[in-house]
Amino acid sequence: MWIAIIGDKRTQILRLHFHRREEIIMKIGGNTVLITGGATGIGLAMAGEFLKAGSEVIICGRTDETLNQAKARLPSLHIKKCDVAKEAEREQLYEWAVANFQNLNVLVNNAGIQRMIDFRKGTQDLLRHRAEDGEDEIGVNLKAPVYLTALFTPHLMKQKEAAIINVSSGLAFFPMAPMPVYCATKAAVHTFCLTLRQQLEGTSVKVFELIPPMVDTNLDKGARKARGQTYFGLTTDEFIIPAMKAFENDEYEIRVQDPKLAAMREGHPGGSPLEQKKW
Repeated sequence: MWIAIIGDKRTQILRLHFHRREEIIMKIGGNTVLITGGATGIGLAMAGEFLKAGSEVIICGRTDETLNQAKARLPSLHIKKCDVAKEAEREQLYEWAVANFQNLNVLVNNAGIQRMIDFRKGTQDLLRHRAEDGEDEIGVNLKAPVYLTALFTPHLMKQKEAAIINVSSGLAFFPMAPMPVYCATKAAVHTFCLTLRQQLEGTSVKVFELIPPMVDTNLDKGARKARGQTYFGLTTDEFIIPAMKAFENDEYEIRVQDPKLAAMREGHPGGSPLEQKKW
């Protein structure tokens, strides 16, 4: 049965409903896993944990340099160059992946970018970032996971056990003004997970949402330092180890708490001092 999703309380009820329905608990070993944006940061850390557990892992990324560096660090990885923001390359990735890895049963939509955008400047920041590297937050963070999910879901439904893991962000729930588009795309990913989970009820495909707090990666390309931050979040190891345990417990919304940020939020109902910081 599908139900309307209204507020956090109903969301919690829905998540518990799915937990009771499932009898097969997700295993992180014995899978064939495709991770977008898997050459660095959270994606690479997740790839390492899946490999340790005995899964076969394919990663894709935009540059040969980062892919080759990941391969040197984790030699058993399969690598594929792909810009998931481009429709033709998404389709090529799908065709290549299902042709070469017929048992592929886990899709991890991890690729993401974060930009500081000041709408008081009109389109200046939007156009500047796009001119610098050709990347667009809506295309990478939202459009790519939606279309990759559409491409891969029929294949995943043929597998006895399968999963889609979408990476959103704590900023979907505690947005920061300097990154308005990033926060909006991650909030949309959260909603997408909720509705997709309803659609796939009764199939072999589980839908997980990984909700990172601030993690010390190169996601923002130095913007945290530019804002004067001195704390950069959890290390990838501090984040990924409890996250993988949550997968094995079939927690469909996985929130890894950062005690330091939690302490900062105490007494600040509008968010931590980092989130309230004037820019």
